[in-house]
Amino acid sequence: MNANVQQKIQQLKDELNTHNYNYYVLDNATISDFNFDTKLKELERLEKEHPQFFDSNSPTQRVGGAVTKNFQTVAHKNRMYSLDNSYSKEDLLDWEKRIQKLLGTDEIEFTCELKYDGASINLTFEKGQFVKAVTRGDGFQGDDVTTNIKTILSIPLLSNGDFVSDFEMRGEIILPLDGFNKMNIERVANGEEEYRNPRNTASGSLKLQDSAEVAKRPLDCLLYQVVTSERKYKTHFESLENARKVGFKVPETITLVTSIDKVFEFVNYWDVKRHELPFETDGIVIKVNNLQQQEELGYTAKAPRWAIAYKFKAAQVTTVLEEITYQVGRTGAITPVANLTPVQLAGTTVKRASLHNADQIKKLDIRVNDTVFVEKGGEIIPKIIAVDFTKRPQNSEPTIYATNCPECNTALIRTPGDAKHYCPNEFGCAPQITGRIQHFISRKAMDIDGLGGETVDLLRKEGLIKSYADLYDLNVAQVIPLERMAEKSAQNMIAGIQKSKEIPFEKVLFALGIRFVGETVAKKLAKHFKSIDNLMAADFETLISVDEIGDRIAQSIIDFSNDLSNIQLIDRLKVSGVQLEVSAESLANQTDTLQGKIFVISGVFYQLSRNELKKAIEDNGGKVSASISKKTTYIVAGDNMGPSKLAKAQDLGIAIISEQDFIDMIS
Repeated sequence: MNANVQQKIQQLKDELNTHNYNYYVLDNATISDFNFDTKLKELERLEKEHPQFFDSNSPTQRVGGAVTKNFQTVAHKNRMYSLDNSYSKEDLLDWEKRIQKLLGTDEIEFTCELKYDGASINLTFEKGQFVKAVTRGDGFQGDDVTTNIKTILSIPLLSNGDFVSDFEMRGEIILPLDGFNKMNIERVANGEEEYRNPRNTASGSLKLQDSAEVAKRPLDCLLYQVVTSERKYKTHFESLENARKVGFKVPETITLVTSIDKVFEFVNYWDVKRHELPFETDGIVIKVNNLQQQEELGYTAKAPRWAIAYKFKAAQVTTVLEEITYQVGRTGAITPVANLTPVQLAGTTVKRASLHNADQIKKLDIRVNDTVFVEKGGEIIPKIIAVDFTKRPQNSEPTIYATNCPECNTALIRTPGDAKHYCPNEFGCAPQITGRIQHFISRKAMDIDGLGGETVDLLRKEGLIKSYADLYDLNVAQVIPLERMAEKSAQNMIAGIQKSKEIPFEKVLFALGIRFVGETVAKKLAKHFKSIDNLMAADFETLISVDEIGDRIAQSIIDFSNDLSNIQLIDRLKVSGVQLEVSAESLANQTDTLQGKIFVISGVFYQLSRNELKKAIEDNGGKVSASISKKTTYIVAGDNMGPSKLAKAQDLGIAIISEQDFIDMIS
């Protein structure tokens, strides 16, 4: 009896999954709504009567109903990088030249894809079964929205057919224009305010607490990348073609081309035709097709070298500049802001726009009461691009840039060659104090759970903290009286602060907020100097001798190290137990075996992954370069090394070693 029931349940699941795929992916209904609902209700009944056959990925689990009060933050197994943007065909030509040089060949295939305007999502599958959905977040970690994503019927909950087993699918959650318009018609009929644009509405839908509400929204998911360690496919295009065959909604618009001229044809076509699409798009994404070449090219600190986005010309409107105000950043940098008469632009109401700096104001001759042209840079950040001088009032006066800090009234300074003005009152200017602490606690820095920007500002206003070192003196009794602070929240905050003492030195160094010392520079400095004491004792010549550390960064570190207030802050962090040197465990894995040697990695490897090879080189004092030059010491060559790279290496007389040769070298 049970075997028959189980067989019937499986049959119904297969039928319903097929009908969902036909309707939501192929746009080809093969069953009436009534018959579909009848089968779904029968499946619900059987599952309820026989709970031993429950399946979390059953079609019955797609209707929603589960409530999520707090979305758990989850680390991505594979980082979700941003894309470098281009705004002209010259940018694309420059990109092509860079990757040709790095790969050592002119023979490169590209895929051209529409850049979908929605909310990025990462779907994890294990043994072909859907297990988790996480938002992009900051690229390193995002929010687990699995329950809500299950309600989107175009996303298969299992891969049907011959495909990789364990993988991630990257895609974009969108709200098609027809569905968006219908939602707004209903909202107007109910006396509610209209949603502003499909992108923000789609993004907001993912964080609704009631998944049944998400299920009511006509969300869709367009998929654009397969991430897997399995070497089943040789190209990006092949992996997507096969993903489509096993049920994933990969748009048919993706095109394979063999030259940059064909890329331009794709761009020109969709720059016109995009307005006929059923969803919003803001550009084109161009990717190197060959997966081995993608590995060869690798990543910068923020983006893959093997992909670039071409952004369509931004929407533009005119409005009146009512007032210029000034904002103070955590480093003391002053940013002038245009306060505008509110105007609709690309689906949002724009009230403010950055004016960047004094030079930009002078260059465009921007004045109060001017009619200005505003567009969204990359269709995200509003900016003023010009003034309509025909509408300038007769009594107009040139803009005189601020001379004093708008927050603490300290006279502003501007060093030669610097575009920005600065407030030098580092330890007495409220936005700088708050900004530095907010940077200190951020995810990429000390990653302190239970402590947000608003709480930092509240702690400062209450006189409990004046610097990030003060955080480590806080206790639960001090913070419980704060507004909206319950005992559990206070305990979580203090626990998060204490746990941050385990954060490794390279992240602590970034957290200190030394001007020009970003995430990547902090890693290089931590690796070279090993401790904050060594770094702060280094002179100018020692600093600039470090790879990729220039005059500006070196001088900034010296200025930081010579400031008595900073010296006192570092001393307090030491007493608190913050990691201000590379741990003994990390040092145990590092040697100087490869000191002064530069390696290029090329080909396919089997004992170590490409990332493991890079780490092994760096841990042993060597440097990894993306391209071959006279300075290259060794090429670690795997299978299928590019012939042009091989020829160049031979011409320059560079030693070519195998994966095993390298392992023997560091052993």
